[in-house]
Amino acid sequence: MTEEQPIGLVRLNDTDLTLARPEDDVRGATVVGSDGEEIGKIGGLIVDETERRVRLLDVESGGLLGLGAEHRLIPVDAVIAVTDDQVTIGRTRAEIAHAPGYDPDLKEHKPFDDLDELYGYYGGTPFWVPGYRYPGFPFR
Repeated sequence: MTEEQPIGLVRLNDTDLTLARPEDDVRGATVVGSDGEEIGKIGGLIVDETERRVRLLDVESGGLLGLGAEHRLIPVDAVIAVTDDQVTIGRTRAEIAHAPGYDPDLKEHKPFDDLDELYGYYGGTPFWVPGYRYPGFPFR
């Protein structure tokens, strides 16, 4: 990417922030791929502190009671549908399984500091690039 990446992304669960649009809070929703196959659940949201908008979904899959779960960050721009309890991503389960993963427990490196690979994989325009428009979700 040609533009410098943003600072100020935080896990919503780690703050007392509220979202600019409360209906954007999809934590706990089941995530399915465009093929209808279940991917996992949204365990957390990565938000922009300034605008209080969701930028990335933390999707957890596998594991037992949260232990051993794999995590994937998915840009909100990859979302194609949202209902009260389900979020559909515009990629198949297999494609999402091959997306860059991350470990949310790493303290020495914030996994969302380097987003070029992630946005490159999903093919979306990064939100920090001039002219970016927040997606108009098909919410509930």
